[in-house]
Amino acid sequence: MNKRVLVKFSGEALAGAEGYGIDTQILDYIAEEIKSLVENGIEVGIVIGGGNIIRGVAAAADGVIKRTSADYMGMLGTVINGIAMQEALEYKGLSARLQTAIKMEQIAEPFIVRKAMRHLEKGRVVIFGAGTGNPYFTTDTGATLRATEIGASMLIKATKVDGVYDRDPMKYPDAKKLETLSYDRALEDHIRVMDDTAIALAKDNKLPIVIANMNEKGNLLKIIQGDYSRCSIVR
Repeated sequence: MNKRVLVKFSGEALAGAEGYGIDTQILDYIAEEIKSLVENGIEVGIVIGGGNIIRGVAAAADGVIKRTSADYMGMLGTVINGIAMQEALEYKGLSARLQTAIKMEQIAEPFIVRKAMRHLEKGRVVIFGAGTGNPYFTTDTGATLRATEIGASMLIKATKVDGVYDRDPMKYPDAKKLETLSYDRALEDHIRVMDDTAIALAKDNKLPIVIANMNEKGNLLKIIQGDYSRCSIVR
């Protein structure tokens, strides 16, 4: 069984039906799923996007806000989500630490890879906020970077779909799920679930990316235990 993993959630996943903000029931559900991993001896890192608060690309669309500033705003959104996730995990009785790529000592530790790994070894869940700390990079890339740095055996992208399809399954009922695909095919096809920079970084470091449905209870644990029937793997 893979002992150390990184799970990436989108910010939108926390928003629920409202489409923005944080739905505490969803937060509680995610925390319960993470708890099941920890209780099974798995070391867990988490990255959460910030799209439920603000999306940098959208904020900069009309040119009033510069892209660099908009991206920093998005990074701050991920920290807001990180604080919420830390609280939810502690509510479940877990020990959690939030580390950020942008220093903000009053609310989080600065990201230090050795310290993060020490937390993981002690059974603490580590949440990585503020992306890579640089504009023009997505939280997918940030998640891939952190997974590589902490030596995770896989990166699980927890989404609303159960894998990668040859075309949009919402539009085409006959769409076929691709259970496995190579990094090269994922890059050639520009799969929507991960951006190309993240996939290229994963390829360079031979990091498997698992695309799975976060809404299927117990799915994360099954995947880590070797059941890949309800996901797609890029490797």
